[in-house]
Amino acid sequence: MVETLGVLLYAPWIYVIVMATVLLDVFVPVLPSGAVVVTAATLAAGTAAGTAGFPAPMPGSHLPELFVLVLCACSASVAGDLFAYRLARRGGRRFDHVIARSRRLSTAQHRIGSALARGGGALVVLARFAPAGRAVVSLGAGASQRRTRDFLPWSALAAVVWTAYSVGLGWLGAQVLGAGWISTALSLLALIGAGAGAAYLLRRPTPARAV
Repeated sequence: MVETLGVLLYAPWIYVIVMATVLLDVFVPVLPSGAVVVTAATLAAGTAAGTAGFPAPMPGSHLPELFVLVLCACSASVAGDLFAYRLARRGGRRFDHVIARSRRLSTAQHRIGSALARGGGALVVLARFAPAGRAVVSLGAGASQRRTRDFLPWSALAAVVWTAYSVGLGWLGAQVLGAGWISTALSLLALIGAGAGAAYLLRRPTPARAV
């Protein structure tokens, strides 16, 4: 199976799958976009293509595949965030009613709006790792009528950080353990651990600042 996936990595449409998964998981958080990126990175940095008899485009180097993977994942992440943000911004009251019915979303919306207003957009980066955090941030920022210039740069930074971490995990696992299921599984556990840590930090109340 690993050999088969190695062959698929060199087919152009595998990158289309990566982009589609990352793009859509802002609306369908159950999509395993992180798993897809980590697995693709593990195979790109490993020896699966050589094992299958398909040499890399540059012998001894897998940097072209990793570069294309990073570019695809980052672009899809920013595009998905921006689309969700625009949709919520235009939806206005409709999204406000949906968010108002959920205490969790209401709290998140308030914290996101306050953080972005203070320039504390690091919350956007942190939320990118948390389960459904990307959706809450993008939709919440749009529904709160936050300015695009306050949201988009942080969304781009979140995409770069999340993609670099995910691809880095796959690359490191392949370098240490080879392009196999063990390295992929350990990389995914590290990604899940980062998500759990981000979710914990997002749940912590923001300490009040003295005026």
